[in-house]
Amino acid sequence: MAGRGNARDPHVFCIADLIEHSEKRLSKMASEYIAGGAMDMITRVVSLCSHLFSSPVKDNCAEFDRYRLLPRVMKDVRNVDPTAECWGVKSTFPLGFSPTGIHGVAHKDKELGVSRAAASQGVPMCLSSWATSSIEDVVAQGVNSGIPYAMQLSVVEDPDANLFTIRKAEAAGAKALWVTCDLPILGRRLNEFKNSFSIPEGLTIPNLPPDVDFRAPTKNSRMGYDRGMTWEKVQWFKKNTKMQVWLKGIMDPEDAKLAVEAGADGIIVSNHGGRQLDGISSTLAALPGVVDAVAGRIPVHFDGGIRRGTDIFKALALGADFCFVGRIALWGLGYNGEEGVKLALGLLYDEFFATMTMVGVTSVKDIGRHHLARIAADGSLVRLK
Repeated sequence: MAGRGNARDPHVFCIADLIEHSEKRLSKMASEYIAGGAMDMITRVVSLCSHLFSSPVKDNCAEFDRYRLLPRVMKDVRNVDPTAECWGVKSTFPLGFSPTGIHGVAHKDKELGVSRAAASQGVPMCLSSWATSSIEDVVAQGVNSGIPYAMQLSVVEDPDANLFTIRKAEAAGAKALWVTCDLPILGRRLNEFKNSFSIPEGLTIPNLPPDVDFRAPTKNSRMGYDRGMTWEKVQWFKKNTKMQVWLKGIMDPEDAKLAVEAGADGIIVSNHGGRQLDGISSTLAALPGVVDAVAGRIPVHFDGGIRRGTDIFKALALGADFCFVGRIALWGLGYNGEEGVKLALGLLYDEFFATMTMVGVTSVKDIGRHHLARIAADGSLVRLK
């Protein structure tokens, strides 16, 4: 058909297809590790694993469908610019990779393949403390691309262990440190209990101190997650790194205000992909309140449940400055390694560009709440103020 263009892949035409075909190629343990969440997974994202879940689409994804786009016609959209800024660097479109652990369960390309894909598509990447590739090797994959990198930190009790990861990230040239705030203990992920999930042999966790037994970190008391982390510790991070300090896991407006007051350089609205505390709100439901509380004083980034280009647009319309996806990198790897990750980014770019064009917006900064309506209980549409 005229105007349709060429498909990027003969089998995968959207992220839902990517998930389906990826899970056919992954082991049951790997699929459930990637898609799973805490307890009954009320908050988690949806998976297409029919053998794993029979429940309906869960909140992180379903919340996007509670909004409708409000396009305007007769707009000059010959020059649509989907570029955005992240950590002071231009991005091809307002999407990057958030930290997800143990990419080696999905493909031998691991985080290195994800980094090469991100670099080729011109989008940022944040690496997990529990990555199966070192931060220096990951950054090296995109050294000539100009894309920015960040390092996520799962804060543990031993300051020296935290500093080990921070120093590695600084030496590698990371722009930002993502301090995870919603990890005083590990969430109860039932599928991991049932599958006796463990890090596969042959994989290591090189961003943790070398003397840590990463297969049994709880046996080392200093590696227990820090249950005493308070707002005062934000300044400790600020004093101990030259990287920007971002707080990941902010969901409450009052916490957003406290994050600003504590000196955070930015916050990421995130519920850990539903992998920590089950039954909390979706990230999209939390986003507007956090944005209003911050009131433009620091950037607000968004992570959770994005599966379509329209989802990116809706998150931006509700006030996010930039968006991130996590599991999509793993599903891309599972489907076709680095090329599968490139495919995922390409699909989301195409969809986001098409959404901007059809809504009648030529610049990301012009996307706002006036482009959305929420579905009321009676099915009517309520335009956002």
